[in-house]
Amino acid sequence: MTKEPPDIVVLREKIHGMGSQECAAALEKQLPEHDVRVAHTTASERELIKQAVVAVGLHIDEELLEGAESLEYFAAASAGIGHLPMAELEARGVTVTNASGVHVPSIPEHVIGWMLTIGRRLDEGIRRQEKNQWQHFQAFGELKGSTVTVVGLGPIGDEIVKRLEPFGVNTIGVRYTPSKGGPTDEVIGFDDSDFHEALSRSDYIVLACPLTETTRGLVDREALETLPADAVVINIGRGPIIDTDALVRTLRRNRIHKAALDVTDPEPLPVDHPLWDLDDVLITPHVSGYTNEYWDRIADIVADNVRDAADAGGYDFKLRNEVRPDN
Repeated sequence: MTKEPPDIVVLREKIHGMGSQECAAALEKQLPEHDVRVAHTTASERELIKQAVVAVGLHIDEELLEGAESLEYFAAASAGIGHLPMAELEARGVTVTNASGVHVPSIPEHVIGWMLTIGRRLDEGIRRQEKNQWQHFQAFGELKGSTVTVVGLGPIGDEIVKRLEPFGVNTIGVRYTPSKGGPTDEVIGFDDSDFHEALSRSDYIVLACPLTETTRGLVDREALETLPADAVVINIGRGPIIDTDALVRTLRRNRIHKAALDVTDPEPLPVDHPLWDLDDVLITPHVSGYTNEYWDRIADIVADNVRDAADAGGYDFKLRNEVRPDN
């Protein structure tokens, strides 16, 4: 007997060590009336997507789309969509959503953890513990009264600012449309003069923005030289937002205090890259977004949209987290 085609297919993916089966389990829990299947091989992926209305995954290429005859909705399991064939998806009438908001609160917690580590010099304490050294050292400073510039006031940037409130810091937000305001004490745009003026009085700059034509190379040699000598650069956005060569030169000259990087350019960072050998750099291998709630939060987005589509009779409406090629 031929099995009916699935309503929802989960493509072969692994995020933060969690496989697609966990995504399917989360979807089945929220949408018990739907047939959710997991693609375990390339062949099963091609077969399952033929008549599926909904697909969930990190990637979907044009070849796979060719056979997706009934696909109406693709739920990307990532916040960024630059790797997706958006024009082809739009041409086929497939609505796309992203995972914006899924990394809240994990990434903001990562940022605050770094700031406390740097301010209290906890990394130095760990180094001395490893050498069995009971030797006093001074903290770098307090967060209270410092100025933190957050570039990007999306869900992650907003949450970073929210988490900073109890520390009594001054905050500057940078966004494409400053007139929209934000949770920071000040909001500015990407105008060179405004941005550099903000940098000149920033103790910390946190990059929480997407990679676009505007933000690529945003933190270049001039920006790094504009920062105070005791400033800290934190990047949890995308590696190419920072000019890596300029950052290495700046750190070698002790022109800023420290850099904390969860993303790098290039990525993965080669074993012989000079960033590894600099004492004033903290590096994590693109793990700030890790949370064991990841697939559950993706399932929340998909389930909301699937239920709304059932009420509306299709996906021809504004979905939660919907994105378009020009976003």
